[in-house]
Amino acid sequence: MVEHRPWLTFVTHAVLILGCLAIAFPIYTTFVASTHSLEDITSYFPLLPGQFLIDNYHQAVTVGSGEVIATVGTMMLNSAIMAFGIAFGKILISLLSAFAIVYFRFRFRMTFFWLIFITLMLPVEVRILPTYEVMADLNMLNSYSGLIFPLIASATATFLFRQFFMTVPDELCEAVRIDGGGPFRFFFDILVPMSRTSIAALFVILFIYGWNQYLWPLMITTEEKYYTLLIGIKRMLDVGEGQADWHIIMAATMLAMIPPVLVVILMQKQFVKGMTETEK
Repeated sequence: MVEHRPWLTFVTHAVLILGCLAIAFPIYTTFVASTHSLEDITSYFPLLPGQFLIDNYHQAVTVGSGEVIATVGTMMLNSAIMAFGIAFGKILISLLSAFAIVYFRFRFRMTFFWLIFITLMLPVEVRILPTYEVMADLNMLNSYSGLIFPLIASATATFLFRQFFMTVPDELCEAVRIDGGGPFRFFFDILVPMSRTSIAALFVILFIYGWNQYLWPLMITTEEKYYTLLIGIKRMLDVGEGQADWHIIMAATMLAMIPPVLVVILMQKQFVKGMTETEK
Protein backbone atom coordinates (compact mmCIF):
# COMPACT_ATOMS: atom_id res chain seq x y z
CA MET A 1 0.00 0.00 0.00
CA VAL A 2 1.36 3.39 -1.02
CA GLU A 3 0.87 6.10 1.57
CA HIS A 4 -0.35 9.50 0.46
CA ARG A 5 2.21 12.06 1.52
CA PRO A 6 1.63 15.53 0.03
CA TRP A 7 5.10 16.77 0.88
CA LEU A 8 6.72 13.79 -0.89
CA THR A 9 4.57 14.39 -3.97
CA PHE A 10 5.61 18.04 -3.94
CA VAL A 11 9.31 17.19 -3.64
CA THR A 12 9.24 14.61 -6.45
CA HIS A 13 7.39 16.97 -8.78
CA ALA A 14 9.78 19.79 -7.92
CA VAL A 15 12.78 17.60 -8.72
CA LEU A 16 11.21 16.54 -12.02
CA ILE A 17 10.41 20.14 -12.97
CA LEU A 18 13.93 21.30 -12.10
CA GLY A 19 15.39 18.45 -14.13
CA CYS A 20 13.23 19.33 -17.15
CA LEU A 21 14.23 22.99 -16.86
CA ALA A 22 17.91 22.08 -16.66
CA ILE A 23 17.60 20.02 -19.85
CA ALA A 24 15.39 22.49 -21.72
CA PHE A 25 17.21 25.72 -20.85
CA PRO A 26 20.21 25.20 -23.22
CA ILE A 27 17.80 24.35 -26.04
CA TYR A 28 15.74 27.45 -25.25
CA THR A 29 18.80 29.72 -25.25
CA THR A 30 19.88 28.22 -28.58
CA PHE A 31 16.47 28.97 -30.05
CA VAL A 32 16.48 32.51 -28.65
CA ALA A 33 19.94 33.16 -30.10
CA SER A 34 18.73 31.91 -33.49
CA THR A 35 16.05 34.62 -33.56
CA HIS A 36 18.36 37.62 -32.94
CA SER A 37 20.86 39.48 -35.05
CA LEU A 38 24.59 38.90 -34.63
CA GLU A 39 24.99 42.32 -33.03
CA ASP A 40 22.41 41.49 -30.37
CA ILE A 41 24.08 38.18 -29.50
CA THR A 42 27.58 39.62 -29.24
CA SER A 43 26.55 42.71 -27.28
CA TYR A 44 24.31 41.13 -24.61
CA PHE A 45 22.71 37.80 -23.71
CA PRO A 46 19.04 37.84 -24.83
CA LEU A 47 16.51 35.82 -22.87
CA LEU A 48 13.47 36.47 -25.07
CA PRO A 49 13.00 35.59 -28.76
CA GLY A 50 13.85 38.29 -31.27
CA GLN A 51 12.38 39.44 -34.54
CA PHE A 52 14.81 37.79 -36.97
CA LEU A 53 13.53 34.22 -36.75
CA ILE A 54 12.37 33.94 -40.37
CA ASP A 55 15.35 35.86 -41.75
CA ASN A 56 17.94 33.81 -39.88
CA TYR A 57 16.42 30.44 -40.73
CA HIS A 58 15.91 31.44 -44.35
CA GLN A 59 19.54 32.52 -44.61
CA ALA A 60 20.73 29.30 -42.95
CA VAL A 61 18.71 27.06 -45.29
CA THR A 62 19.35 28.93 -48.53
CA VAL A 63 22.63 30.84 -48.12
CA GLY A 64 24.72 29.35 -45.32
CA SER A 65 27.36 30.96 -43.17
CA GLY A 66 30.94 32.12 -43.39
CA GLU A 67 33.27 30.37 -45.81
CA VAL A 68 31.12 27.22 -45.96
CA ILE A 69 29.63 27.18 -49.45
CA ALA A 70 27.11 24.40 -48.78
CA THR A 71 23.82 25.58 -47.31
CA VAL A 72 22.19 24.10 -44.24
CA GLY A 73 19.44 22.73 -46.49
CA THR A 74 21.99 20.77 -48.54
CA MET A 75 23.74 19.48 -45.43
CA MET A 76 20.43 18.42 -43.88
CA LEU A 77 19.66 16.47 -47.04
CA ASN A 78 23.06 14.76 -46.84
CA SER A 79 22.49 13.91 -43.18
CA ALA A 80 19.03 12.54 -43.97
CA ILE A 81 20.35 10.38 -46.83
CA MET A 82 23.09 9.03 -44.58
CA ALA A 83 20.75 8.39 -41.63
CA PHE A 84 18.05 6.68 -43.71
CA GLY A 85 20.66 4.68 -45.64
CA ILE A 86 22.34 3.45 -42.46
CA ALA A 87 19.03 2.61 -40.76
CA PHE A 88 17.54 0.71 -43.71
CA GLY A 89 20.85 -0.96 -44.54
CA LYS A 90 21.45 -2.17 -40.99
CA ILE A 91 17.90 -3.49 -40.63
CA LEU A 92 17.91 -5.28 -44.00
CA ILE A 93 21.31 -6.93 -43.52
CA SER A 94 20.52 -7.86 -39.92
CA LEU A 95 17.19 -9.43 -40.89
CA LEU A 96 18.79 -11.51 -43.62
CA SER A 97 21.78 -12.58 -41.52
CA ALA A 98 19.59 -13.53 -38.54
CA PHE A 99 17.24 -15.43 -40.88
CA ALA A 100 20.17 -17.40 -42.32
CA ILE A 101 21.63 -18.20 -38.89
CA VAL A 102 18.33 -19.40 -37.39
CA TYR A 103 16.64 -21.22 -40.29
CA PHE A 104 19.47 -22.60 -42.41
CA ARG A 105 21.67 -25.47 -41.31
CA PHE A 106 25.22 -25.13 -42.59
CA ARG A 107 28.68 -25.84 -41.25
CA PHE A 108 30.16 -23.34 -38.80
CA ARG A 109 26.79 -21.61 -38.48
CA MET A 110 27.32 -20.67 -34.84
CA THR A 111 30.95 -19.80 -35.51
CA PHE A 112 29.83 -17.18 -38.00
CA PHE A 113 27.26 -15.89 -35.53
CA TRP A 114 29.85 -15.44 -32.80
CA LEU A 115 32.25 -13.80 -35.25
CA ILE A 116 29.48 -11.30 -36.02
CA PHE A 117 28.81 -10.83 -32.32
CA ILE A 118 32.51 -10.25 -31.55
CA THR A 119 32.48 -7.23 -33.88
CA LEU A 120 30.63 -5.40 -31.09
CA MET A 121 34.08 -4.97 -29.57
CA LEU A 122 35.33 -3.21 -32.72
CA PRO A 123 33.63 0.19 -32.96
CA VAL A 124 34.09 2.51 -35.90
CA GLU A 125 36.88 4.40 -34.14
CA VAL A 126 39.01 1.24 -33.88
CA ARG A 127 38.72 0.24 -37.54
CA ILE A 128 38.43 3.68 -39.08
CA LEU A 129 41.88 3.78 -40.74
CA PRO A 130 41.64 0.44 -42.59
CA THR A 131 38.03 1.25 -43.50
CA TYR A 132 39.14 4.60 -44.90
CA GLU A 133 41.86 2.89 -46.95
CA VAL A 134 39.34 0.45 -48.40
CA MET A 135 36.97 3.30 -49.33
CA ALA A 136 39.85 5.20 -50.94
CA ASP A 137 40.88 2.14 -52.97
CA LEU A 138 37.30 1.72 -54.16
CA ASN A 139 37.07 5.43 -55.12
CA MET A 140 34.18 5.93 -52.68
CA LEU A 141 35.48 9.04 -50.95
CA ASN A 142 33.16 12.04 -51.19
CA SER A 143 30.13 9.94 -52.06
CA TYR A 144 26.92 8.84 -50.42
CA SER A 145 27.95 5.20 -50.77
CA GLY A 146 31.15 5.96 -48.88
CA LEU A 147 29.16 7.61 -46.11
CA ILE A 148 26.71 4.72 -45.78
CA PHE A 149 28.22 1.35 -46.70
CA PRO A 150 30.94 1.07 -44.00
CA LEU A 151 28.34 1.63 -41.27
CA ILE A 152 25.45 -0.62 -42.37
CA ALA A 153 26.56 -3.82 -40.61
CA SER A 154 25.11 -4.22 -37.12
CA ALA A 155 25.92 -7.07 -34.76
CA THR A 156 23.44 -5.73 -32.20
CA ALA A 157 20.49 -5.77 -34.62
CA THR A 158 21.51 -9.22 -35.88
CA PHE A 159 21.54 -10.54 -32.32
CA LEU A 160 18.14 -9.01 -31.50
CA PHE A 161 16.49 -10.40 -34.64
CA ARG A 162 18.07 -13.81 -34.04
CA GLN A 163 16.67 -13.92 -30.52
CA PHE A 164 13.21 -13.01 -31.81
CA PHE A 165 13.28 -15.50 -34.68
CA MET A 166 14.14 -18.26 -32.22
CA THR A 167 10.83 -17.61 -30.43
CA VAL A 168 8.78 -18.08 -33.63
CA PRO A 169 7.07 -21.52 -33.56
CA ASP A 170 8.52 -24.05 -35.99
CA GLU A 171 4.96 -24.94 -36.99
CA LEU A 172 4.72 -21.69 -38.96
CA CYS A 173 7.73 -22.66 -41.06
CA GLU A 174 6.29 -26.12 -41.59
CA ALA A 175 2.91 -24.64 -42.60
CA VAL A 176 4.54 -22.47 -45.27
CA ARG A 177 6.51 -25.45 -46.53
CA ILE A 178 3.35 -27.60 -46.77
CA ASP A 179 1.63 -24.74 -48.59
CA GLY A 180 4.36 -24.90 -51.23
CA GLY A 181 6.18 -21.74 -50.17
CA GLY A 182 9.92 -21.34 -50.13
CA PRO A 183 12.28 -19.70 -47.63
CA PHE A 184 11.79 -16.18 -48.96
CA ARG A 185 8.01 -16.47 -48.84
CA PHE A 186 8.31 -17.49 -45.19
CA PHE A 187 10.69 -14.59 -44.64
CA PHE A 188 8.61 -11.87 -46.29
CA ASP A 189 5.11 -13.12 -45.45
CA ILE A 190 5.67 -14.34 -41.88
CA LEU A 191 8.89 -13.15 -40.25
CA VAL A 192 9.03 -9.56 -41.50
CA PRO A 193 5.40 -8.72 -40.53
CA MET A 194 5.92 -10.34 -37.13
CA SER A 195 9.09 -8.29 -36.64
CA ARG A 196 7.58 -4.92 -37.50
CA THR A 197 7.66 -3.57 -33.93
CA SER A 198 11.29 -4.62 -33.55
CA ILE A 199 12.07 -3.05 -36.91
CA ALA A 200 10.37 0.20 -35.86
CA ALA A 201 12.25 0.33 -32.56
CA LEU A 202 15.58 -0.35 -34.23
CA PHE A 203 14.83 2.20 -36.95
CA VAL A 204 14.46 4.95 -34.36
CA ILE A 205 17.75 4.02 -32.69
CA LEU A 206 19.66 3.54 -35.94
CA PHE A 207 18.32 6.73 -37.55
CA ILE A 208 19.53 8.77 -34.60
CA TYR A 209 22.84 6.88 -34.72
CA GLY A 210 23.28 7.74 -38.39
CA TRP A 211 22.15 11.35 -37.99
CA ASN A 212 24.63 11.96 -35.17
CA GLN A 213 27.64 10.50 -36.95
CA TYR A 214 30.58 12.90 -36.87
CA LEU A 215 33.95 11.14 -37.07
CA TRP A 216 33.33 9.03 -40.18
CA PRO A 217 31.82 11.87 -42.29
CA LEU A 218 34.71 14.06 -41.15
CA MET A 219 37.16 11.48 -42.52
CA ILE A 220 35.36 10.57 -45.73
CA THR A 221 34.24 14.00 -47.02
CA THR A 222 36.40 16.83 -48.28
CA GLU A 223 33.94 18.29 -50.81
CA GLU A 224 31.39 20.60 -49.24
CA LYS A 225 28.49 19.24 -51.28
CA TYR A 226 28.79 16.01 -49.25
CA TYR A 227 29.07 17.65 -45.82
CA THR A 228 26.60 16.42 -43.22
CA LEU A 229 24.98 18.96 -40.93
CA LEU A 230 27.22 18.24 -37.94
CA ILE A 231 30.32 18.68 -40.08
CA GLY A 232 28.87 21.88 -41.52
CA ILE A 233 28.20 23.37 -38.08
CA LYS A 234 31.79 22.61 -37.09
CA ARG A 235 33.07 24.26 -40.27
CA MET A 236 30.95 27.34 -39.56
CA LEU A 237 32.79 27.71 -36.25
CA ASP A 238 36.24 27.49 -37.87
CA VAL A 239 36.65 31.18 -38.70
CA GLY A 240 40.07 31.70 -37.16
CA GLU A 241 40.29 35.20 -35.74
CA GLY A 242 37.11 36.28 -37.51
CA GLN A 243 33.62 36.56 -36.09
CA ALA A 244 31.43 33.48 -36.38
CA ASP A 245 27.85 34.00 -37.54
CA TRP A 246 26.40 32.82 -34.27
CA HIS A 247 22.80 33.56 -35.20
CA ILE A 248 23.10 31.32 -38.28
CA ILE A 249 25.00 28.63 -36.36
CA MET A 250 22.29 28.57 -33.69
CA ALA A 251 19.61 28.31 -36.39
CA ALA A 252 21.50 25.40 -37.96
CA THR A 253 21.78 23.75 -34.54
CA MET A 254 18.02 24.01 -34.00
CA LEU A 255 17.38 22.56 -37.46
CA ALA A 256 19.72 19.66 -36.64
CA MET A 257 17.48 18.71 -33.71
CA ILE A 258 14.26 18.56 -35.69
CA PRO A 259 14.55 15.28 -37.70
CA PRO A 260 15.54 13.02 -34.76
CA VAL A 261 12.81 14.56 -32.59
CA LEU A 262 10.22 14.05 -35.33
CA VAL A 263 11.26 10.41 -35.80
CA VAL A 264 10.96 9.75 -32.07
CA ILE A 265 7.57 11.49 -31.82
CA LEU A 266 6.06 9.87 -34.93
CA MET A 267 7.28 6.37 -34.03
CA GLN A 268 6.93 6.57 -30.26
CA LYS A 269 4.21 3.91 -29.96
CA GLN A 270 6.02 1.44 -32.22
CA PHE A 271 9.29 2.12 -30.39
CA VAL A 272 7.76 1.40 -26.99
CA LYS A 273 6.08 -1.76 -28.31
CA GLY A 274 9.32 -3.00 -29.83
CA MET A 275 11.18 -2.48 -26.55
CA THR A 276 8.55 -3.84 -24.15
CA GLU A 277 6.63 -6.66 -25.83
CA THR A 278 7.00 -9.83 -23.78
CA GLU A 279 7.89 -12.09 -26.70
CA LYS A 280 10.95 -10.03 -27.63
